[in-house]
Amino acid sequence: MQPNREGLRLATVLLTAANIVIPIAILTFAKGFFPYKPSLPGLSKYEDVELGLGPPPDAPFDRLIFMVVDALRSDFVFSEESGFEFTQSLIRNGNAIPFTAHATSPTVTMPRIKAITTGSIPSFLDVILNINEGDESSSLASQDTWLAQMKAKATGKLVMHGDDTWLKLFPDTFDRADGTSSFFVADFTEVDNNVTRHITPELNNEDWNTLVLHYLGLDHIGHKGGPRSPYMLPKQREMDHVVKEIYSAIESQPALQSTVLVVCGDHGMNDAGNHGASSPGETSPALVFMSPKFKALQNSYTAPMPYEEDFSYYNVVEQSDLAPTLGALLGFPVPRNNLGALIPDFLPFWPSRRDKTQLLLRNARQILGIVEATYGDKLFTSSLPDEICVHGKSAMGVLACEWKKILETAGDEVTSDREFDAEWVPRTVAWLREAQGIMSSMASNYDMQKLKLGQSMSVGAIGLTLGVPYLLGDEPRSYIPLSLIRGLYSIMMFASSYVEEEHHFWYWFTTAWLAYIGFRRLYFGSARLSAGEIVSIIVGLLAMRLLRSWNQTGQKFAGDPDIVKIFLKPSPTLLWTLILVTYFWIYRELLRGFSGLPTPINITGTTTIVLAALSFKLAFTYEESPEIVPGFAQTLLKFTAGASLLNRARAVFFGLAVGATWVIFSMVTKLGRSNKATGSATLHHLFTLFAMAQSRATNVPLFLILDVIFKFISSQPLTPEELSTTTLLLQFATFFAFGGTNSISSVDLSSAYNGISDFNVVAVGILTFVGNWAGAVYWTFATNTLLLRKTKAGADLVFSRHVTVLTMFTAASVGAIMVACTVMRTHLFIWTVFSPKYLYCMAWTFGQHLVVNVGLGGLLYWLCLL
Repeated sequence: MQPNREGLRLATVLLTAANIVIPIAILTFAKGFFPYKPSLPGLSKYEDVELGLGPPPDAPFDRLIFMVVDALRSDFVFSEESGFEFTQSLIRNGNAIPFTAHATSPTVTMPRIKAITTGSIPSFLDVILNINEGDESSSLASQDTWLAQMKAKATGKLVMHGDDTWLKLFPDTFDRADGTSSFFVADFTEVDNNVTRHITPELNNEDWNTLVLHYLGLDHIGHKGGPRSPYMLPKQREMDHVVKEIYSAIESQPALQSTVLVVCGDHGMNDAGNHGASSPGETSPALVFMSPKFKALQNSYTAPMPYEEDFSYYNVVEQSDLAPTLGALLGFPVPRNNLGALIPDFLPFWPSRRDKTQLLLRNARQILGIVEATYGDKLFTSSLPDEICVHGKSAMGVLACEWKKILETAGDEVTSDREFDAEWVPRTVAWLREAQGIMSSMASNYDMQKLKLGQSMSVGAIGLTLGVPYLLGDEPRSYIPLSLIRGLYSIMMFASSYVEEEHHFWYWFTTAWLAYIGFRRLYFGSARLSAGEIVSIIVGLLAMRLLRSWNQTGQKFAGDPDIVKIFLKPSPTLLWTLILVTYFWIYRELLRGFSGLPTPINITGTTTIVLAALSFKLAFTYEESPEIVPGFAQTLLKFTAGASLLNRARAVFFGLAVGATWVIFSMVTKLGRSNKATGSATLHHLFTLFAMAQSRATNVPLFLILDVIFKFISSQPLTPEELSTTTLLLQFATFFAFGGTNSISSVDLSSAYNGISDFNVVAVGILTFVGNWAGAVYWTFATNTLLLRKTKAGADLVFSRHVTVLTMFTAASVGAIMVACTVMRTHLFIWTVFSPKYLYCMAWTFGQHLVVNVGLGGLLYWLCLL
């Protein structure tokens, strides 16, 4: 059926409207799904608690040195392979008290600092705000924190050196500060030296009561090389030396004798060196309290400890427990929004029964205020009927009954001190933990109206796309495969395990689809396949099999063997042989693409660009993971020794920009032979060279595999709808094959600063997106080349049909994910599985669909038709 002019115009309007409604729906839903949690303003003050226990107990410390080592996983400090030898000696001698501090998801810096300082549970929206260094909406200036309490004591200044996230969270709080960007992951030396240089002057300065130090280098090493990076152990020893310097000063300087040193990680890291999700490695940072005064507590610990796979060393506490514990040790009220519990290991500091009672009751009363504000105060009264305690089984009923018992026995003068410590203290600590668990796991304050509005708009976007195929004159049966994909994908979003293992859906469906389009002529056509065609199909399917096996991804089998682990990392020579072959293939393709230039200029320019790119990849990998750079590759690197990574990257980007500019100019002016499909293919190969620069070295050979699949698709007689369906499948399959997941921890930041020296949210965003979506964007350029061939062969409305397929899938997938997040909003895994999935949905929709597929793809297609 041939479309008429009015139908085409209406189809264009409907597609445009759908692609406007989709992002509005996503943002509307996100505003209801990720709201800021309300908090009580103002500072808490000491108030008389029940039983009239008098003034607050005396604090054993008056000064605090709070040292955060970013991504300090528990085993980095406590295990036998740790570089923290001095710290371990303090633990053995009883001068330090060690813990594993459980960090709830999301395990990224900003929400973890919020939890540490307020004792509360941060909003998941902080994951987004954590990326934008220019954002100031996440400030804690009006909230009660232990920093605000220490400032209110007016016994000294507040000083901070290190991660500038503290300055964004606490504007106008520190009297002296020297901040460092937390996202410049290429540097792990100067970023820490900038902190350490301040230590000796600050230790000799007596004008402060709180000194915050936040070291970033260990986290940066993790992002670039993982926890087993050769730089990891030296960095641990460097941090241990800092601990030794500070502790020695506390021992020797009279002004520091009542100073407590707290060393902790804000989060941990997984086996890839990333964080953000909820694996044991990411949620198990170390926590150590240090002071000569702890010797009097007569604690005995073994250090180092054998390696623990779950990273649980010594007693496990919640990260939010820091707030009330610091309050007791330093003598200030528990922050208002705190959900943390006083760590009972420190109660022996107060031998008086009255002091222990007061500390625990003040902590309990403060949390009870939050419970009552949420659930009401009817149950939590001394006149609670006994039958509720006998027959009631609700969590709130049990909590209320336990509270009644605590109050009844707290002032019992008959109970001996020994019985008090053995019965009342554990009961109260257990009540604190129970209240903490209930309040921490309760559902967020979702804005249901916005959730429903977002879902309604997504349904509207789906409706807008339904009539487009008819208006374009397409056969309904050509959209049957897409409908099957949309339906199965939508159903899959309602199961947390399928969301975590989504890559299997794309791998199997893509493989099945490629086999179908290759062999269908045997079943549905009269033509026979030639031997060459059969070989092409088999090679294409083998390439897809290699693609699937390259990186093991997902959650359940994340650590299982794959091609990278088994073959490439143990054999760097094989890895770099494949990399060199890949660069040579790109070199050959670019020579063809620039054939419209005079031969000397073509050879010189192409050689310069490719060698600059190879030089950068060598230098980058050698600095990131020298163990996978063999001798012959290091020899090649010596020819360009002296150039910085910054300048190498800029040289590559400049060369690519010049090459792309010439190709576009030649296409527009029809200069030489680089026009239409040839120009599109050349832009495709220039982007591939850029994507190789942004990808990890172990993923570079994947681009050869993608080219094999590309050539297989090119040889198949596909309709425009089938072509779009094919490349849609390959975009998702390739994203996961490169190591992507639905977990925040898999976001690769190692290439986010290539070629830039200062933070720029647009530049860092583009580089990060390309680094993580390199394979998906590859197929956008490849699709453009294939669509142009269809247009040249006489097909009509090729790009309109392409956008229709993409928009129909995007609208359906967005709607399904919204409904799944709404239905599962009280699910145990809402913040660890479904919320990250929604963030990825936003990235796929805004980044890949709207900006890359529709925007960039449309621009390229239009340029090639001029």
